[in-house]
Amino acid sequence: MSKSTSAERAARGAETKRQQNRSVKSATKSSTGKAEDLIAAGDRVKAQKAVTEAISILDKSVKTKVLHLNTASRRKANLMKHFNKAFGKEPLPAEAKSARKKPAAKKQAPAITKEEK
Repeated sequence: MSKSTSAERAARGAETKRQQNRSVKSATKSSTGKAEDLIAAGDRVKAQKAVTEAISILDKSVKTKVLHLNTASRRKANLMKHFNKAFGKEPLPAEAKSARKKPAAKKQAPAITKEEK
């Protein structure tokens, strides 16, 4: 048992964080495993989407400080190494690429100088 109330509060907070981090770690492991399975199955388009999703989840886990940057980088590199070994580095066919457009550039307001005031 904790000796002080502040230690009890810290223990409660640590337990909450542990459970949150556990769910994020589980999501990263399941997404990378799913990508590895699709790579092994040989479906290039689905594997590409799964690898992209897994990399995104790994990046988010680094951003929330659940995983260390080097750990996520190593996992992403291994995932891409397996993908490139299975399918080569040739680009996807045109019909498989998504038709996502780039976001429009924001317009900047003209700068007002002292002379214009």
